[in-house]
Amino acid sequence: MAEKSSSEISRDLRALFIKGNEALQRDNADYAIALFTQVLQKEPALYDCRKALRVAQQQKAAQAGRGFFKKMFSSASASPQLLKAQATLRGNPTEAMHTAEQVLNQDPNNTLAHKVFAEAAVAAGLSRSALLSFEVLHQHAPQDKRLGIQFATALAEAGEVARGEQVLVELARAFPNDNELSQELKNLSARKTLDEGGYEALADGKGSYRDILKDKEQAAALEQEQRIQKTEDVAARLIGEYEARLPNEPNNLKLLRSLAELYTQKKDFDRALQYYDRIRATDVGGSDPSLDRAIAETVARRFDHALAALDPEAPDYAEQSAKLAAEKQAFQLSECQKRVERFPTDLGIRFELGQLLFEAGRIGEAIAEFQKAQNNPHKRLPAMSYLAQCFARRKMYDLAAKTLQNALKEKTVFDEEKKELLYQLGLVLESMGRKGDAIEQLKLIYEVDIGYKDVAARVDAFYAES
Repeated sequence: MAEKSSSEISRDLRALFIKGNEALQRDNADYAIALFTQVLQKEPALYDCRKALRVAQQQKAAQAGRGFFKKMFSSASASPQLLKAQATLRGNPTEAMHTAEQVLNQDPNNTLAHKVFAEAAVAAGLSRSALLSFEVLHQHAPQDKRLGIQFATALAEAGEVARGEQVLVELARAFPNDNELSQELKNLSARKTLDEGGYEALADGKGSYRDILKDKEQAAALEQEQRIQKTEDVAARLIGEYEARLPNEPNNLKLLRSLAELYTQKKDFDRALQYYDRIRATDVGGSDPSLDRAIAETVARRFDHALAALDPEAPDYAEQSAKLAAEKQAFQLSECQKRVERFPTDLGIRFELGQLLFEAGRIGEAIAEFQKAQNNPHKRLPAMSYLAQCFARRKMYDLAAKTLQNALKEKTVFDEEKKELLYQLGLVLESMGRKGDAIEQLKLIYEVDIGYKDVAARVDAFYAES
């Protein structure tokens, strides 16, 4: 999608945006954040609003006495919402952006939230928005090579090619003789050539195509079409270069993986899987859990692509879509179970299997996996949250409540994860007939985030009845 200016949105949303700016000027950061978030939910491409939201988030943090660098080093925690956003950012990038910003509203320096937002914004084609988070991340870790390459690429997509080149040049100083950085610099130069060969280079070298096209919507559509074509051209060029190198570097696993990822990007999933299989056949590839996960995600994306290609108007659409969804679920479960068998001590895979079993309604089996997964300190609280939901599904409300209460004792930061734990506890207590206790949990959320799920409606209804 193409990013928009405030002049390109509806009058009602523009009024909310202006109102948010006025609240920001009055140092009413909470109100400004609520208004900006409301606008961005309906117009995720409004760059000026997202930029203003970042200012409001930092203003709120400053008012609470949380400095930027003071928090940056300790704010990379992963909530269930962020974990879910990571898993779905390719399929639903705007939703992943919204989820990441919910975290940033409470903790504007959360590095994982910035990473999720930046990657989701790139996937959505909102390169300028992505830069808002890449700037923060790069400032925090200027010598992170992978991050620097992503930052430079986003700068190039946003039209700041020279600055992107400078980022890579500085990284090259830190990593001399790094072949990957040299290749990325070449890629950026190729992209610059593509830019210079576009519509902006008119016959006499003056002006731009926007000066010629009077219809702004036509200009925006043309710009988006050109951007997509550039991405496809660069991918095709890289595939050609990498495949030309393969005869001389048949065991270059990084090269093989890059080709698999590029073919996945072009939706040539079968070809991508061929390259993944070549990696798996090597001694190193056969013992890499991340490779198995990449293959599983590629097959899942092939199912999603087939589902998206169905004609909604076809008489058998419901039947065909249900069939594909069932096949996808069966594949994911079978594949994940095989990974658990291959890597039985990897509790992260057990947590993933638990999620798939939960979604399939196989609650007893899901409980067993979540009970094991909670021994992983990084998965402990998400696993406890799922365990409670499993117990609630079986109407074991006392066990569900106890599990959630234990999780909350370990949760000191009031972030999205804690809101979800409180919300689930409220629902469980309500199911136990303890409506007053349930509302007390929801009121804790209401005090800090009135827009969280249906908390406002539930709390307001309780007071109305009282």
